[in-house]
Amino acid sequence: MRTIELPYLRGRKELHIKEEQLKAVITARTKEYKADKGEIELIREALESPIGTPCLRKLAEGKKKVVIVTSDHTRAVPSRLTLPLLLEEIRNGSPGAEITILIATGLHRPTTKAEQRAMFGDEIVDHEKIVVNQAFQKEDYSYQGKLPSGAELWVNRLAVECDLLITEGFIEPHFFAGFSGGRKSILPGICNAATVNENHSYKAISSPYANAGVLKNNPIHNDMVEAARRVNVQFILNVALDENKKVIAAFAGDLEEAHAKGVQFVRSLAQCEPVMGDIVITSNGGYPLDQNLYQAPKAAATAEVCCRPGGVIILVASCCDGIGGVHFEKLMRIGNENEIDDFLSKIPPKESIPEQWCAQIFARILRKHKLILVSDLDAELVTQLNMIPANSPDEALDKARQIVGGNAEVVVIPDGVAVLAVNGE
Repeated sequence: MRTIELPYLRGRKELHIKEEQLKAVITARTKEYKADKGEIELIREALESPIGTPCLRKLAEGKKKVVIVTSDHTRAVPSRLTLPLLLEEIRNGSPGAEITILIATGLHRPTTKAEQRAMFGDEIVDHEKIVVNQAFQKEDYSYQGKLPSGAELWVNRLAVECDLLITEGFIEPHFFAGFSGGRKSILPGICNAATVNENHSYKAISSPYANAGVLKNNPIHNDMVEAARRVNVQFILNVALDENKKVIAAFAGDLEEAHAKGVQFVRSLAQCEPVMGDIVITSNGGYPLDQNLYQAPKAAATAEVCCRPGGVIILVASCCDGIGGVHFEKLMRIGNENEIDDFLSKIPPKESIPEQWCAQIFARILRKHKLILVSDLDAELVTQLNMIPANSPDEALDKARQIVGGNAEVVVIPDGVAVLAVNGE
């Protein structure tokens, strides 16, 4: 009997499976990668040798209004490490600069003060100016023209009106933007709801290029890059993380050049050939990404690549903060997966509904596979969302075998967010 640990909230859930039924365990090579320096040293080194730009302290010279865009409570960005170093660099170049830390929420709920303290530490929360992006407050946004897709670009005024715009984040595979990090801090991070909704429209999500690991010809990525260039992001700091959310590499400098180097590094550790199974078991990587169902398609989409048609996906995600989206929940209650997809397919891009992309991804997966959810959500609620509830990975595996048979081949992807399963290059 084999025991496999699956990240769940801030701990693990155990899966017990017979060796002869286990076809493969797929993990990113970040598990084996050992950085040759400590986290702080890696970040400092990146800041001191930026890619494609002068040092941040040089860029900051003479600047009076500086904005640092950082991620919200749903992301594992190690801001306790990165923000103090960014602030130090800026003040070395412009001691009197007015600095605003702008939390990029996209369409997520506002980050609470308690979450800010957990993310940034008391020193920053008590002494720095922090603003939480609010996508539905139209007065906070400035129109910056049209994007390549034809979508209107509305960006938070703070980013538009500053002298120096900086972003920080982390890079991992992303199931429709190709990779996270870089330009995503701007779109969806600090754009208004209309811009985000159109970027995540049914048409855009349906593009064959809107996929994990794909940047070339990806319409979602293209709009994101243009949005970030339009508001003149002058410097980024992005990191790569291991399975314990520790920094193993850092990339700083130009929006596209530094991000491309980071993507190259992450791809080298995350990319693998899919291994097909009748049952695919995965997790959303634990906290913070598994705190609601709205974030859970990330891992489900990875499992989808490895699951045979008619197979079962077991998704392990605590959902400790609930479903995570009122609009998403309403859409998932429309009917079965075919009815959901049919409804969404008729919505024009400019009339896109908040969070519809999430329902679209789940509907796509559910049209091909059964999905068993191991979470803290009420079982009846899970059933109403067209999924099968289970209390543990072992119970979920028993239920999956009842669907596809006792001799089913099982593939386990302990952290579905960290793995990039693609055929060839």
